[in-house]
Amino acid sequence: MLHVNDLVHHIEGRRLFDQATIALSAGTKAGLIGRNGSGKTTLLRLIKGDLSPDAGSVNVRKGARVGAVDQEAPGGAVSVLDTVLAADAERAALLAEAETAIEPHRIADIQTRLTDIEAHSAEARAAEILAGVGFAQADLARPCSEFSGGWRMRIALAAMLFAKPDLLLLDEPTNYLDLEGAVWLETHLKRYPAAALVVSHDRDLLNASVDQIVHLREGKLFGYPGGYDEFERVLAEQQTLQFKLKERQEAERRRLQAFVDRFRAKASKARQAQSRVKRLEKMKPVATMVESPVAPFDFPKAPRAIAPPIIRLEGVAVGYESNRPVLQGLDLRIDDDDRIGLLGRNGAGKSTFAKLLCDRLTPLSGHMRKHKKLQVAFFAQHQIEDLNPKLSAYHHVVERLPEATEAQRRARLGRFGLEQSKAETPAGDLSGGERARLLMHLVTFDGAHLLILDEPTNHLDMDSRAALVDALNAFEGAVLLVTHDRHLIESCVDRLWLAADGGVAPFEGDMEDYRALVSGRSTASGSRAIKPTTVKGEARRDAAARRAHLIPLKKEAQRWESEVSRLTTVIATIDKGLAALGLYQQDPTTAADLSKKRARAVALLVDAERKWLDAAETLEVQTAESGHPHATR
Repeated sequence: MLHVNDLVHHIEGRRLFDQATIALSAGTKAGLIGRNGSGKTTLLRLIKGDLSPDAGSVNVRKGARVGAVDQEAPGGAVSVLDTVLAADAERAALLAEAETAIEPHRIADIQTRLTDIEAHSAEARAAEILAGVGFAQADLARPCSEFSGGWRMRIALAAMLFAKPDLLLLDEPTNYLDLEGAVWLETHLKRYPAAALVVSHDRDLLNASVDQIVHLREGKLFGYPGGYDEFERVLAEQQTLQFKLKERQEAERRRLQAFVDRFRAKASKARQAQSRVKRLEKMKPVATMVESPVAPFDFPKAPRAIAPPIIRLEGVAVGYESNRPVLQGLDLRIDDDDRIGLLGRNGAGKSTFAKLLCDRLTPLSGHMRKHKKLQVAFFAQHQIEDLNPKLSAYHHVVERLPEATEAQRRARLGRFGLEQSKAETPAGDLSGGERARLLMHLVTFDGAHLLILDEPTNHLDMDSRAALVDALNAFEGAVLLVTHDRHLIESCVDRLWLAADGGVAPFEGDMEDYRALVSGRSTASGSRAIKPTTVKGEARRDAAARRAHLIPLKKEAQRWESEVSRLTTVIATIDKGLAALGLYQQDPTTAADLSKKRARAVALLVDAERKWLDAAETLEVQTAESGHPHATR
């Protein structure tokens, strides 16, 4: 499917690829990993043909469709559903032609092809994908222009998944998704029928969805079978082996050098000494795979300790309009050493809750008691765009330390973890990971008792994420994490809260329980994870679950009913063509072809009728068993 052979490519004089080679077969799902700035996105652009290699070649199988999510999110007045449906260019073209085609032979071809590509179920498939990435049913008819940039990128992702190209290219797809969307994407990618190359630093996605890891390092591409954990294990083994070989070689080098130094001047040993000199000259050093260590994060604690609880909420309601609270009934406390992971679907109120804690929103009712000396540091991805693009990291430090000496400012800047060459670079010219690092250090500049991080890992590579885990575990204050990175939560958090049903409450379970809740399955212990809720809330949830259970059955019955109607129309059209006067005498080939198409359509009709009757019967039985008020007994 994809062959990269001896690829060489430079950007601004820097060699990103140095005779890199890799091959992906059809159906392979591969995860592309590497340090920030190593060239992962550039490789995707080379595969798409947006860039041309300086040497070597990048070849995709002839006739294969390559698909990627455009950086420019869809907008305009076209609805969300229609935008996704339009991504299947063949289906759109056939449907447009079907509106004007009058020749029976062509009409039959169009309808047969529409059947082959399952055009009749396109809307249901598109709606399922959109639901997976977080869209409600009511959102599907809304124009794309009504959504924010992040949500429009979800539309673009859904459109590309719906189009099902032969080679799917995804660049950090979970950056636009919440935890629920990331879990759904894992399952969808695992079942994706064609090849995919996914740039990601999401460990869980790479473990669950890909069967090969492609590691980009030092300008070359290295393939490893399995997911990320297996790659990490194999890489560690390789590094250990390389170190042993290097140590063995160095010992041999020292032994040979000692012989040469001792016997070079002796005539009886001169020939042997010369032989060892040649062996030393031919001895190639063993290359090790240790990359330069990533700079650590440094989150200082507030200079003055305060007694717990640092925040207590009693019957608090919060929102953006006085008569429309987003969250209410909040009864929670945060202590000075808490490590809390805040879970919940998009729109459940996680960001609203974070804004309440850092005083960007005030309670509509109830009481929020905070220590008067409390210092809260709040990091959110959208704040990266608020950085002054013209100011360097050093000038941001100058703004915060106007009276400090140059040495003091430089010392403080050194804790940011940016390369020395990047200290004077304007923020607008830094990479996404570098700007995220800069912002994290700026929001914690004066220390904090409570650190609130909203999706902190979106622009960080694997090594930087590991450094973030170390820094959070070393931080002496309280931490509240809002993230789709399950590895980060499992590494740093000891309490889980769930935003749901207009409130926030402790979640009794771990991340596996929550994943089970999201995906609707049971945990390993056999029990289903249940979120805290009231008795009335349980009744509403159970009723909604029963209704949700019937929805796919209704859609299935309606789909096959529509298919029966469509095939009946196709057969009638073919019959009209076969009834043309003199067809069998004047054009026997066309007549035979139409007869074959009719036989195939009849067979499809028989199958569709059977499936329609089966679906209708299943719906009737399930409706009766659910106690639905409209059940037919």
